[in-house]
Amino acid sequence: MKRKYRIVTRGRDGSLRMQDYSSEKKLISDYSQIGVDDYNTDLSMRGLPILRGLVGPLLDGAEAVRYESPDVFQQMTKEWAMSAPKRRRQSSSNDMEIAQ
Repeated sequence: MKRKYRIVTRGRDGSLRMQDYSSEKKLISDYSQIGVDDYNTDLSMRGLPILRGLVGPLLDGAEAVRYESPDVFQQMTKEWAMSAPKRRRQSSSNDMEIAQ
């Protein structure tokens, strides 16, 4: 499967801008590589470039790697945290006895 690379930044009007690259070589020609990801918990992401001024690499679906500007990363993280479902407390056997 061929992997694509997606850069997500914010436009001057505040909208999200996405730019896709078909190869790592093309990505590196536009952005400065400052390292290699060697700590990611997803083993398929290890060895991917770390780019100056961007957060990532992040998995974006099955076939894409995503890099975000810091402001986009911060906003997306806030939105994700706010939309996370509340965890429900499991009832214990004592709760069941009281309810009956």
